[in-house]
Amino acid sequence: MNLRNSFSAVGVAIAASCLVACQSLMGPPVTRPSPPPSQPGTPQPGPGTPEPQPQPSPPPAPAPTQPQKQFRLSSASAALVKQAHAQSGKGDFGAATATVERALRIEPNNPLLWIELGQVHLAEGNAPQAESMGRKAVALSVGDPSAQSSAWRLVGDALRTRGRTLDATEAYQRANQATPR
Repeated sequence: MNLRNSFSAVGVAIAASCLVACQSLMGPPVTRPSPPPSQPGTPQPGPGTPEPQPQPSPPPAPAPTQPQKQFRLSSASAALVKQAHAQSGKGDFGAATATVERALRIEPNNPLLWIELGQVHLAEGNAPQAESMGRKAVALSVGDPSAQSSAWRLVGDALRTRGRTLDATEAYQRANQATPR
């Protein structure tokens, strides 16, 4: 065998192995199923005969509604909130903020605490921070219409304080929509 023939044989062998590899990656060849054999006496569709229409599927089942939640404060958080109210009532907003933040370390995902913190910020005149706390509470209060409503009212109060009355009106509307009936 000469050198030229050996290179051709190697090339053919490589091509064949590539072809086998590609076929194994692609899987078996796709075949279309043959139509079922016709039954004697069954009319066959012909020209001008309408084809049978597929039966409509049943309507989808209604989406499951989200279960109602009701956020509550733990006894430790409730005691801290009570302390923060007293501090805020005396005008000590820094201490009230720190106290509510302690409660948030206990229950960081409780929207009621974020609303409390927003109320403290609003009372001290920090409306942008109060709005931020209200929006955080809105995000956390999914499933609890009462908490959602309170969070949107906080957002509305903060926006109104900042002179953004149209945005505040929209927030109040959202609060009213979330209010449990």
